[in-house]
Amino acid sequence: MKIIIERNSREKYYALLKKVFDSGFLSEGAMVRRFEEQFGKFVHLKATAVSSAGAGLLALLAYADVKGKDVIVPTNTFMATPLAVAWAGGRVVFADINKEDLSLSVKSLEGAITKNTKAVIVVHIGGHIAFDIFEIARLCKERNLVLIEDCAHAHGAEYKNRCAGSFGLGGAYSFYGTKTMPLGEGGTVVSRYEKVIRFVEKFRNYGKFDYRVKGFNFRMNEITAAFGLIQLERLPAILRWKRGLAKKFDLIFENRVYLPPHMLSGYYKYIVFDTELREETGRVFDRLCHEIMAKDGNFPNASWVKCHHRCAPIYYGWDNASKSIEELRSLLIKIRK
Repeated sequence: MKIIIERNSREKYYALLKKVFDSGFLSEGAMVRRFEEQFGKFVHLKATAVSSAGAGLLALLAYADVKGKDVIVPTNTFMATPLAVAWAGGRVVFADINKEDLSLSVKSLEGAITKNTKAVIVVHIGGHIAFDIFEIARLCKERNLVLIEDCAHAHGAEYKNRCAGSFGLGGAYSFYGTKTMPLGEGGTVVSRYEKVIRFVEKFRNYGKFDYRVKGFNFRMNEITAAFGLIQLERLPAILRWKRGLAKKFDLIFENRVYLPPHMLSGYYKYIVFDTELREETGRVFDRLCHEIMAKDGNFPNASWVKCHHRCAPIYYGWDNASKSIEELRSLLIKIRK
């Protein structure tokens, strides 16, 4: 996948870089604060920048104080999710997903809760919000559990006018080079709660200056933040482009993820089932985390999804996006003889 940055966006970035250099601050300066403010406006939440989404999850888990406690995680996720739990001193407990959305199943979650459970991490897969998120949030509130959202795929996602990261304690977005809003590296923690954001600000910076928060260096630098402002400005157009291509794909693929009413996806991935593709971007995840970590468990939906899904190319700038629906159908779908 290639990253396209148009000339006018490059020129705007160069102008922001001049401001960074003129300021004399490469870290902990005005550009990071500006980026945080603008990203917060985009998701309608408070935001603070960090070095990665994994660092953001670690900060939220540290705030929740999960040391020695169980944290429920879907097995269908990137290893950053359970590894953050391990680094926070928690015990990873895996749960199954729904086939329909590849995200945490409220039924499996309910069966995994014990007296030692402290937190739940829901992972929004592929660009849409987990279909069960309202039920998951309600269950967590009833059981007095901390709900954390892994929003690494969820740029532009909305469900009933709420963005990813707004359903629990907070969420962590990723700006890794493959994401819908790529900066190369970086992340942002979002939350409804000012006290969470203040904690993360200390956690990402060694706990300075009173050091009561036991943090480390998880800062974002000024140069990355400047690029973040450019990418955030481009994001609405990228989302429109992806959603336009998804509408074409919806007319081509019958076996696919169907979004519920009032759901908007950012289409980090376009996921189809039991369909052979001529051109694709592989699978969302082709290994389950409980297998990687050699943990026992029976997760039939995740095991099925692992083997039965593929992703049609929907990255911004895909060369064939302008083709007609019939041309795309012929280009993408293998016809079995």
